[in-house]
Amino acid sequence: MSDLEYEQNLWPRIKSAFRVLVAFTFSHVGVCGLVVGYIICGAFLFQMMESHEVEPMLKEVRQLREETAEKLLSIVLKSNTLEEEEFFRLANVAIQNYTYEIVNAISDGYDGEPKPKPLNWTKKADSIDRKEMPWSFTGGFLYSLTVITTIGYGNYAPKTAQGKAMTILYGIIGMPLFLLYLSNIGDILARGFKWTFSRCCQCNWTFIKRRRIDENGEVIEEPAQEEEEQITVPISLCLTLMVGYIWGGGLLFAEWEKWSVLDASYFCFISLSTIGFGDLVPGEAVAAESLEDAIQYSFVFCSLYLLLGMALIAMCFNLMQEEVIAKVRVCGRRLGCAR
Repeated sequence: MSDLEYEQNLWPRIKSAFRVLVAFTFSHVGVCGLVVGYIICGAFLFQMMESHEVEPMLKEVRQLREETAEKLLSIVLKSNTLEEEEFFRLANVAIQNYTYEIVNAISDGYDGEPKPKPLNWTKKADSIDRKEMPWSFTGGFLYSLTVITTIGYGNYAPKTAQGKAMTILYGIIGMPLFLLYLSNIGDILARGFKWTFSRCCQCNWTFIKRRRIDENGEVIEEPAQEEEEQITVPISLCLTLMVGYIWGGGLLFAEWEKWSVLDASYFCFISLSTIGFGDLVPGEAVAAESLEDAIQYSFVFCSLYLLLGMALIAMCFNLMQEEVIAKVRVCGRRLGCAR
């Protein structure tokens, strides 16, 4: 085979392989894997960009806090107990300077300590545990997830110029990708739920058969597509499913995050509706534990809960839309306005 013939045969193979790759990428399984992989890549990117910016700021604030404590102790030891006014004047000056520096640090992006914990006076101020960093892998994963889902809790936000630019680019690509995920997964869940509802709730195990003749002249019976499309799920069942999913998630988050059931259910609703006030965020109860425990329990469950829950909400909206359209058509037939 000559080189020209080889190149002519190779190019169609490459195009065929590319079409197969694109078809798989935008299939149901491919979209799920693409979304999860995109979030993981975003977690590593934002962790790399933002963690180096936060670490020096934490060191400066901790050093400032330690210096202020030493200054107050020095004022107490050196001041005459009879000179009460002079003591309070020096103490107020030290506290006001500390407050001024903290306000400046906050305006520069300081968000406080990564997690609440008792002060460790034996630990040096410039010693920072990498697990305490807010932009850990789990923090970056949560931020990436909230960007493409438009939840936006607000507990994590980029401070660097490259982090803000990457957020714009990441959201421009990620939000359409997530909408594609909702469309695909919501559609397949709707089909599966309609199939289950028709057979289990309506006891409809058979459809009207449609006969067609194949290429060999054999008669093949198939379920009528029109009959299957006429199946609708009641709106009340869809609402019950959504409320049950929110309430069930509330029970689990109440157990893991140490919230009340009302607060946990409120968090689930705010998250699934993409409102995302940010007054309640996942991972607070496990913040004092190891990073491995946080990944294995609360955070992974929260991510899966949101990804599956938003697809479930999309499925319910799809089913309710079909039910409303079917009801309107029935009313139209009764009024003589439609066939």
